[in-house]
Amino acid sequence: MTKRRTERVRDFDRRLLARFWNIAKPYWVGDQRLVGRGLLALLVLLLIGRTEFNVLFNNQSGEFTSALAAKDSVRFWRAMKIFGAALLAAVPIYACYYYVRGRLGIAWRRWLTGHFLQKYFANRAFYDLTTNDAIDNPDQRIAEDIASFTQKSLTFLLEVVSAGLTLLAFSGVLWSISRMLVGILVLYAVFGTVMTFGVFGKPLIGLNFQQLRREADFRFSLIRIRENAEAIAFYRGEEREAANVLDRFRALYDNYTRLLKRTFGLNVFQYAYTFLTYALPSFIIAPRIISGELEVGRAIQAGGAFAAMLSALTVFVDNFEALSAFAAGIDRLRGFKKVLDDEGKPKPNEQLIASESGDSIRLDNVTLRTPGELGRVLIADVSLEIEDRRGLMIVGASGGGKSSLLRAIAGLWRAGKGRIVRPDLDRMLFLPQRPYMILGTLRHQLCYPGSEGDVDEATLHAVLERVNLSHLVERCGGLDAELDFAKVMSVGEQQRLAVARVLLQRPKYAVLDEATSALDVENEAMLYAALSETEATMISVTHHRGLTRYHAQVLELVGEGAWKLSEASDIESES
Repeated sequence: MTKRRTERVRDFDRRLLARFWNIAKPYWVGDQRLVGRGLLALLVLLLIGRTEFNVLFNNQSGEFTSALAAKDSVRFWRAMKIFGAALLAAVPIYACYYYVRGRLGIAWRRWLTGHFLQKYFANRAFYDLTTNDAIDNPDQRIAEDIASFTQKSLTFLLEVVSAGLTLLAFSGVLWSISRMLVGILVLYAVFGTVMTFGVFGKPLIGLNFQQLRREADFRFSLIRIRENAEAIAFYRGEEREAANVLDRFRALYDNYTRLLKRTFGLNVFQYAYTFLTYALPSFIIAPRIISGELEVGRAIQAGGAFAAMLSALTVFVDNFEALSAFAAGIDRLRGFKKVLDDEGKPKPNEQLIASESGDSIRLDNVTLRTPGELGRVLIADVSLEIEDRRGLMIVGASGGGKSSLLRAIAGLWRAGKGRIVRPDLDRMLFLPQRPYMILGTLRHQLCYPGSEGDVDEATLHAVLERVNLSHLVERCGGLDAELDFAKVMSVGEQQRLAVARVLLQRPKYAVLDEATSALDVENEAMLYAALSETEATMISVTHHRGLTRYHAQVLELVGEGAWKLSEASDIESES
């Protein structure tokens, strides 16, 4: 039984260290390695100073006691002077240690956050992860798990280094007092470590992993209610939403209850294990004190040295509860990192739509499928070209693949086969049905995703007037007023503002996915007329047949993968 437990401990250590190093390595060998290693080296030097002062304080405690027992005032006050001088020197070292540890922690977190964000936004991984069930709450993993990883990594690393220094510093003290005590100490520490990892290890880590996930799910359900408050209120869905939130909290509560039960067993063992050490050193060397072989102060020194060395030897036992939560966080970050590293790489036997750069948009035998091995065909073998000023209107029944085709053109949808040629994406502007309103000023809204620095106010006012939003500047308090525009503007106003972005940025292609669905016929016609006056070629998904005159071609998705391409002029003449 003991052998199997020891093997489980060893396997746990190896896996944890390998996963830890997989996440930590890029910082310590990358472009910031000199800063990181320099701060770490300084921390080790400060730790050495701390350890030496700990030994000195322990020795002086024994000296106080022996001097008082012997009623030797000269010896007592000499010890007090040494203690006072050491105290003046030790306080700055202790303070600097925590300051440097904090600086290294935040520097590491800044680099690691940037590293993850770069991967998160590369190849639009942030978008693909919305359909990846294996990764929950990527926002929490970036905002909280990285912070926890860097802070706890440094804490545990320095605890281990401190433990090693403590063993070296106090072993001589304890050996000179009682060799038997050293042997008992080692056996006691091995027993505690094997019991903790062998009995409480894996289940506690798994429960902590689930707890992190349950907490994130609960918080996310509350965020969704805040973001969709109006829709919920219109539907009078408070009761259903409350039940959903309570269900998530119930899952959190149930998992935490199981975690508490496991932690209770660990705490019972840890406290019994720790409290026993208060009496153990005195019990072993008591005969030598009573016989007069050792001074009373030597018992104080032995007790302090024994406690320090035991704490060093059982650093993982004493911190196992925090270590299990840390290990769960490592697993979450490792899974997140693996998905980000694999993002964009084709899976074995997976068919993907190829993309190439070109001057116009062309689809060559493109077949769209829903993701997954059993994905159904949305559009089969479509081939067409959208040349300059020959816009395309896409029509068909809901769920037929119209929006999916736009996603494929944008490179967001890759499930299927064939080839899509398109210009660089910075020459294209996509307008979804529900426009995205960023955090910032009205000026930022208009110029998104470009820079507002190159656009003068007169141009902004003219564009707002062109899309029938001239009143917006005064209503919002000026172009530089910061408001929650998603709330202060109606969906129709947001759609008009999105068209204003096209008029300002003048892309080669403007892709509209029912981008005027909230507007009346008059405003919709006014916006399409404004767009047709620019050099942008329009690709529109719409249910409004009246927009045919603003396009040169019409692609009708018939269903079951079938499609029909017609000239817009032919359709207009038929109607």
